[in-house]
Amino acid sequence: MPGPRAPAEPLVATERRPLLAEGARGPRRGRRVAGAAVLLVEMLERAAFFGVSANLVLYLNSANLDWAGGQASRAALVFLGASYVLAPVGGWLADAYLGRYLAVALSLPFYLVAVALLASTAFPDGRRSFCGERPAPPLEPACAPGSCTRTSPSPYCAPTVYATLLLLALAASSVRTNLTSFGADQVMNLGRNATQRFFNWFYWSINLGAVLSLLVVAFIQQNISFLLGFSIPVGCMGLAFFIFLFATPVFITKPPTGSQVSSMIKLALQNCCPRLCRRHPARDPQGAPPLLDQRSHQLGPSPQEDIANYQVLVKVLPVMLTMVPYWMVYFQMQSTYVLQGLHLHIPNIFPVNPTNSSMALGAQHNSYTIPEAWLLLANVIVVLVLVPLKDHLLDPFLLRHKLLPSALKRMALGMFFGFASVIVAGILEMERLQYIHQNETVSQHIGQDLYYAAPLSIWWQIPQYLLIGISEIFASIPGLEFAYSEAPRSMKGAIMGIFFCLSGVGSLLGSGLVTLLSLPRGWLHCPEDFGNINNCRMDLYFFLLAGIQAVTFFMFLWIAGRYERAAQGPAPQSFASRDRG
Repeated sequence: MPGPRAPAEPLVATERRPLLAEGARGPRRGRRVAGAAVLLVEMLERAAFFGVSANLVLYLNSANLDWAGGQASRAALVFLGASYVLAPVGGWLADAYLGRYLAVALSLPFYLVAVALLASTAFPDGRRSFCGERPAPPLEPACAPGSCTRTSPSPYCAPTVYATLLLLALAASSVRTNLTSFGADQVMNLGRNATQRFFNWFYWSINLGAVLSLLVVAFIQQNISFLLGFSIPVGCMGLAFFIFLFATPVFITKPPTGSQVSSMIKLALQNCCPRLCRRHPARDPQGAPPLLDQRSHQLGPSPQEDIANYQVLVKVLPVMLTMVPYWMVYFQMQSTYVLQGLHLHIPNIFPVNPTNSSMALGAQHNSYTIPEAWLLLANVIVVLVLVPLKDHLLDPFLLRHKLLPSALKRMALGMFFGFASVIVAGILEMERLQYIHQNETVSQHIGQDLYYAAPLSIWWQIPQYLLIGISEIFASIPGLEFAYSEAPRSMKGAIMGIFFCLSGVGSLLGSGLVTLLSLPRGWLHCPEDFGNINNCRMDLYFFLLAGIQAVTFFMFLWIAGRYERAAQGPAPQSFASRDRG
């Protein structure tokens, strides 16, 4: 029988340094090049993601597929939720088998294929190839307008669309989870504050990609062609994949350290159900105690490290869980804020001067309307402007005077700004409903739908988008920094995945609350509006979200205070502190 494997056996993977020799100026230039490549890939990936998600409802509702409004909204919610909830899958694969570099390198081509499949449904030959012929609409008896209702047919091309969106969500979640920590790996040796600065610029890159996508792609999709609009995300993903492969020689790649998911589950069961674990101890044939198996001849952390990492996870999870209501508020800008904006007056990009009625009618028919998705620019522009100011001016000033708050304190400040955003949205909705109740409305066509909007300009939504953008800087960016810095080395991918997963949970809980309040006698139950919200009480929904956020804000302060006090004391285990970084 062969003996135990020698510890120095070369089967154990090691960290790979850059293939290209670094110049006389030292490693800093190489690390900056690697970090810049990661930021560029992230910018292109986010441009592709927003190029799909910003007008997804409008695309599914367009003449290409002709889905009903409810069917299109559900598909968009499934896509957005899945793109965050599936994040732990990519993190687990990276930790257990692939490593972060290989996980990103494999996810990018899947991302490219999924975007190309969606673009192929935007022209007739592609739809026939992947979806078959469109079924003829069913014959319905004639009736007077308003005296009968139409039944919504099953959505055309649904299997292809849902499969494409789920593949796209899985690839996007894997890239988001692993590229974040992979980029931090490239710069973590540059100094104490290099990781914090990287996350600032990483988030800046996300929003720069969003600006480019919303300004260009959203306009093309709504006013020119969905085929051309979806072709741009395909090009972005192709370029991102090329840049990532081209920059491989300057990357630091770390091997997979083994997944601790099973060990964490065992430890959780031992803490929750000690009697059950005593009845069925996991002893080996030599009589070794549970969990203390012979790991000296295996890859991965030792049992003592498992316990230390489990203790870290138990401390980190409550902080992340109390952030879920913030994510409920944050994702309103892509759901109920959009719905509110559709019921405010949206002007044309080129206003028509009705001096000649026939010319004005023709000009109005050919005019370009402002894409509703452009309101998201108020959110992303404030991030693009404030992140450089914060990185170059505010943070260095506070650091010199030893006043820079911890990541947890900045996260609490971000939650407060999120609370302020939803309060402002509720006040605006109250004002909008006053115009509706006085029968002061204007009719406007968005896509194929007619909306009866209040005469208030959509620009009144800018304050709530600005506030949610400020909240991102103080909640989401420090949240990424906290998740990366506090995670044990063998669990960085998994914990980053949990961070993004919980943000997706917040999105799904927010949409679930909308569904609950849309039941009969609910604040959002107004079926007679046929998709409009003029007889709903969305203002009460906003104030309910504000109340939930306020309660969890104080819970977060209490939990964060306990976490920081515990962190200032001596570490009970050396493994946890050694594994971070």
